[in-house]
Amino acid sequence: MVLTKLFRVNISNPDVSVLSEVCRDVLDGKIVVFPTETVYGLGASIYRSDALRRIFIAKNRPMDNPLIVHISKKEHLYEVAVDVSSNILKLIDVAWPGPLTLILKKSSSVPLEATAGLSTVAVRMPAHPVAEILINCTGPIAAPSANISGRPSPVTSHHILVDMFGRADMIVDAGDTIFGIESTIVDISTEPPRLLRPGAMPIEKIVEILGIDVIVTEVAKGYIEAEEAIAPGMKYRHYAPKTPLILVEGDVDNVIEVIKNIKKGMRIAILTCSENAEYYHRYVDKVVVLGSKKNLFEVARNLFIVLREIDRMGIDIAISEGFPEKGIGLAIMNRLRKASTKIIKSLHRTYS
Repeated sequence: MVLTKLFRVNISNPDVSVLSEVCRDVLDGKIVVFPTETVYGLGASIYRSDALRRIFIAKNRPMDNPLIVHISKKEHLYEVAVDVSSNILKLIDVAWPGPLTLILKKSSSVPLEATAGLSTVAVRMPAHPVAEILINCTGPIAAPSANISGRPSPVTSHHILVDMFGRADMIVDAGDTIFGIESTIVDISTEPPRLLRPGAMPIEKIVEILGIDVIVTEVAKGYIEAEEAIAPGMKYRHYAPKTPLILVEGDVDNVIEVIKNIKKGMRIAILTCSENAEYYHRYVDKVVVLGSKKNLFEVARNLFIVLREIDRMGIDIAISEGFPEKGIGLAIMNRLRKASTKIIKSLHRTYS
């Protein structure tokens, strides 16, 4: 058990003196939970291998699952990566700071613990004032999400306290995150670029900036796991509640058919869009609305909150509808597929 120091800061007006104290401790080898616009991260200085190893212990994270290096200015990029091409610069000039992680060739200064021994490094520049102030002081910070491995990523104050109090040296609490889902990860060290994990930045936006296609693999869609984790979210089960979750990729009739086939007496919750909620009340014990199909950012923002709440609902099994795989919808479906214990696909999917 670690004696955790808790700092609460205002996202609109962060207390620089508080963050200076946190900075000193990070430089001294401590690990910190800190906010970003996507989810909370559990970070350490990339120049403290001892602290990086403690991140894996605190999360129960496999050592072959690389971290993301968080930077706050372009100069940091050249500290941690090499062969930064004009294509890369074109992308980051538009997309950074923001919820986009790029896989690049790593520099010799990045320790093996941050990259799981790979020759590449995952890098992003968060669009969050607290993260920016902190990283300006500490230099690059390597961090995965601040949750116990396999569980939904933390997006609220409650989540980080439940998962990391007594595990991290410090927690910087700035309230709920903005997007509620992790960054998009693109391997731009290959030609053509590959989407490794969909996230808060839609792949369509990245294609528009680059002016070239980006390969979307079955791993990125969430159907299969990668044999080797080049980036977070590619290998191992993620985002999962303890309660069994069935994902039905079909229309309302398909979902109702699945519900009817579940063993009598089992308490059931349905995760649905607001447009379909009325159809389920007579069939289940609890109807949980994630948001509207017309506003998938709302659905994404609520997803991890609901996946955590499932275990406190007093139900035996949860069922989720599918959502349109456009924009951030691809990230929503990736997370639902990885969180599910079973996926049922219909030949007649109608999400739009």
